[in-house]
This record gives sequence, C-alpha cells and structure tokens, in this order.
Amino acid sequence: MKSNVMSKGVRRPAVGGMTLVEVMVSVALGSVLLAMGSSLWLFGSRSFVAMSNYSDLGTKSRQALDLMSREIRQATRVIGFDNTGTAKWLAVTNDALGTTVIYSWNAASGRLLRSEIRTHITSSGPSAMAASSTEQPGQVFLTECDRWDFDLFQRAPQKNGTYVFFPATNSAGAYDLSVCKLVNMTWKCSRTVLGSKIHTESVQTAQVVLRNKQ
Repeated sequence: MKSNVMSKGVRRPAVGGMTLVEVMVSVALGSVLLAMGSSLWLFGSRSFVAMSNYSDLGTKSRQALDLMSREIRQATRVIGFDNTGTAKWLAVTNDALGTTVIYSWNAASGRLLRSEIRTHITSSGPSAMAASSTEQPGQVFLTECDRWDFDLFQRAPQKNGTYVFFPATNSAGAYDLSVCKLVNMTWKCSRTVLGSKIHTESVQTAQVVLRNKQ
C-alpha cells in the first residue's frame, strides 16, 4: 500500500532573549530606583524620629520648668549655689514650710536632679526645742541635659525701660544672697538621631521671682 502522507518539519517558535546591554541597563535603572526609595525612606524615618524626640524633650522641659518655677517662687531665700564648672547646684529654702530644695546638674550624666531636705521641730522639754533634718530621695527632673546655666539678680530692675535686673552682688562685685530676688535659668536638652543632633534640641529660658523673699 502506498502512503500519501508526507512528513513535514515542525516549526518551533523563536525564543527571544535579552542582550547584555539590556541587562546592564535594567540593573542600572533598578539600582537607581532602589537608591531613591531607600533615601526617601531614610529621610522620612529621620524626620519622624526627630519630630517625636523634639516633642518629647519639649514636654519634659516644660514639666521641669513648671515644677522648678513653682518651688522657687514659693521660696523665701537662696541659701547657696555654684553656677560654674561641670557640676552646678542651686539651693533655695522655704522657712515657713521648713524645706530646702537643691537642684543639681552634672555634665557627665546629663541629669538635672532635685533633692529635698525637711526640717522637723520637736519639743524636748517645757521650753526647749530641737530640730532634726531628713533628706528625701532625689528626683530626676531632666535627662540628656547638655547645659544648665543660671544667675542671680536683685529686686529692683534698671531704670532705663528695659527691665534688666542688676546682678545680686555687693559693692565689691561679690555675690550677696541676701539681695537675691530673681533666678534666671537656661538649659538645653538634645538627643542623637542616626548619629547626628538635628532638630532635637529643646531650649528653655525662665526668670523666676522669689515672691516670698522679704
């Protein structure tokens, strides 16, 4: 039997491929897009963290300022201080309450601490009185505090319309706590965000008058 079926060659579809140049261009474009995306993500993350830190530092500074201002305003006098060097402190007392509050700052720790000493008057006889003191545990008012500066001023301001107070000094130029009526404070707190301190500083300045100072 004669077969009329003729064998025909099967034609396979051509398979397309990428050339080396096309691969290199694709890789280059992908790398550029990835770098741009990473930069935007890093910038956004840094900005978010910086604003969050700035808000947190501002809140803590305002809280510390409110507490310190209230206690200094109620104080009757300043009894001691050291506003030089890397370890500063300020002590105010309230004679009516029998309390002494000490604010201390150390540059190494970056902390502003508050400690309180209470004086207790006890009767030891019909006409004799005895005093004893107890120190309360310290309280941290500020952390990450880079600088805390303060100065003492007198009651009466200068009479030139600028309301600038005279320093609490005597005629010889030495500090005289008996004439101290105002405490001027400035501090700065900051945090490091990804290796740099950018938009994370919180600066507070206040002039507090000792209202109970006679």
